[in-house]
Amino acid sequence: MPRYVDGFLIPIPKKNLREYRRIAAKAGTVWKEHGALEYMECTGDDLRMKTGIPFPARARVRPGETVLLSWIVYRSKAHRNRVNARVMKDPRIQKMMGTAMPFDMKRMTMGGFKVLVDR
Repeated sequence: MPRYVDGFLIPIPKKNLREYRRIAAKAGTVWKEHGALEYMECTGDDLRMKTGIPFPARARVRPGETVLLSWIVYRSKAHRNRVNARVMKDPRIQKMMGTAMPFDMKRMTMGGFKVLVDR
């Protein structure tokens, strides 16, 4: 089954993780209700890699921050577009968008991805 993934890399102050978790749990519920197949929010744990560019370097993490790796899975890009259109109209998300986020949205990295391998 082909699938499509929206991926996010977010630097966030560690002191804001509890608030982020609260918001993300609500957002995940909304995305799933509107048809997303999976909704995952992960916080950095073992980030001192010696190969490649570690996530904290890529996200330009500052002192007191960590990094979040998040993704949402859909059936296809068209399905993603339909789900996201419904999500953005959902009053719960509109209410969240009107409040300050616990991270700097300008520093968030995101994009849509075609699945290359799915085992």
